[in-house]
Amino acid sequence: MKPLPRITPDSKPFWDALRDRRLMLPHCTQCGKPHLPPGPVCPFCFAEHLEWRQASGRGRISTFTVVHKAWFPDFEAEIPYNVVQVELEEGPRLTTSIVRVANDELKVGMPVIIDFQDPTLPRFRPA
Repeated sequence: MKPLPRITPDSKPFWDALRDRRLMLPHCTQCGKPHLPPGPVCPFCFAEHLEWRQASGRGRISTFTVVHKAWFPDFEAEIPYNVVQVELEEGPRLTTSIVRVANDELKVGMPVIIDFQDPTLPRFRPA
C-alpha cells in the first residue's frame, strides 16, 4: 500500500488560494471531515472523493517544538525557528511555524491567526 500524499506544490487548489490570501483545505464529500493528507481515499470513511473548502485562519496552538540550529547546521542563519500544531476554529489541525513572537513566549493554547506575508507558505502569528 502506498502512503497517502501530503499537501505539496502539486495540490493546486491549496497554492492557488494562498495567492489570494485564503486557506483552502481538502474535505471528504461523504463524511465531511478534513481529508488530510489529500490522498486518494478519506482516512476516516475510505470514500474516494474530496472537495476543497475554505478553512478558518484562526486557531490555537496545541503543541510546539523549538528547532535548535545544531540539528540543521546548513540553515543556521534561519534557526532557531519553531514548529507548531494549530487547531483551527474551522478545519483540521495544521503543522506550521509561527512568526512575530519569541520562541520563549510560545504557549499551548495561545490564540493565533494566519499570516500571508510569505506568499509561498502560510504561517501563523499571535492573534
